[in-house]
Amino acid sequence: MKVIDHINNAKKTLFSLEVLPPQKGKKLEDLFNILDPLMEFKPPFIDVTYHREEIQYKKNADGTINRVPLRKRPGTVGICAAIQNKYKVDAVPHLICGGFTKEETEDALFSLYYLGLENVMILKGDEMGKSDYHIEDRVNRNVYAIDLVDQVQKMNNGVFCHEETAYEMHSDFCIGVAGYPEKHFEAPNLNSDLRFLKAKVDAGADYIVTQMFFDNAKYFEFVNKCRAAGITVPIIPGLKPLTVKRHINVLPSMFHIDIPDDLSKEVEKCKDNKAVKQVGIEWAIQQSKELMAANVPCLHYYTMSRSEATVAIAKEVF
Repeated sequence: MKVIDHINNAKKTLFSLEVLPPQKGKKLEDLFNILDPLMEFKPPFIDVTYHREEIQYKKNADGTINRVPLRKRPGTVGICAAIQNKYKVDAVPHLICGGFTKEETEDALFSLYYLGLENVMILKGDEMGKSDYHIEDRVNRNVYAIDLVDQVQKMNNGVFCHEETAYEMHSDFCIGVAGYPEKHFEAPNLNSDLRFLKAKVDAGADYIVTQMFFDNAKYFEFVNKCRAAGITVPIIPGLKPLTVKRHINVLPSMFHIDIPDDLSKEVEKCKDNKAVKQVGIEWAIQQSKELMAANVPCLHYYTMSRSEATVAIAKEVF
């Protein structure tokens, strides 16, 4: 079932979550152990992140250098199929631009279509350095998320890479995209960012999931600005509880977000990470309750493949 149909059919705020694929060499059961306690809250869909390849340069005995692509978290497509098969919930694979040619993306889309997955979350993803691409890859890749939305929409219409005519076979993917209440770090200002977001929606995106935020006022303001800009699709708030003290420094630098002063002061007073986790859970509970009272379509939790904090929050909210 499509995410947009889950939202449109829901009579109350939904619960959803996002997990990381297991690292290479880890067992799929490790992921299931994380998901098992979260199934109590009946998520209609679960997002699974995609990670671009990293490039390592290894020196040979003769002094030459080999360029070695490495993907530390492989298998998103297969993991999504396994989740749908085991839990009978819809899995939403992330598709990213960085590190994939258009042909590789098309292959992944065909695999998703054949496996019966109906949803994709489209992201630009982390940028690779230009030196990390072969010349032909730099030409034949999606540069921005809107390019990737366009490719998925073309496949929905039966148009494939390097083909000039539409085929009888066509997919029907529901497309999610990301929104940034505190603006994307590459955008010069929020209004500019909203124009790019509206372009993604106009290109075919069905719904938006926000970057994490810790101040609900920023989400509400973002939604209001989206509506004023003509963006009418559902906007799902993304939440992440703080669990360790270093989060108050790492998350702002990594995700370009603010930590409210009241929250950072409470975290700074904590003597250990156990206390930090409790502060983070309580803050996220209050965020969740306020958002639910405002009838948001869904609360989407970034678990980072750790379930304890999300379970504690969901028990109080759902």
